[in-house]
Amino acid sequence: MTMSAEAKQAVIDQYKRADNDTGSPEVQVALLTSRIVELTEHFKTHKKDNHSRRGLVRLVNSRRKLLDYLKNKDIDRYRELITSLGLRR
Repeated sequence: MTMSAEAKQAVIDQYKRADNDTGSPEVQVALLTSRIVELTEHFKTHKKDNHSRRGLVRLVNSRRKLLDYLKNKDIDRYRELITSLGLRR
């Protein structure tokens, strides 16, 4: 259920802004999005797993806060990130 180290590193490599960047909002949102997608797939087969569903809600709220921060800080980076992740339609 957790991300493998290779998958996590691939996401970091794709969205990092500098060589050792793991804490920028872009990287954090991308990691949260990949975990949210994994949990969403999990719920397709485990519909009654309410304990994990609470964790999913927590992840979504955390991602929303980071996106709000990035939107207020730099709107261009925000728009680029949501288009690359496909979050808004």
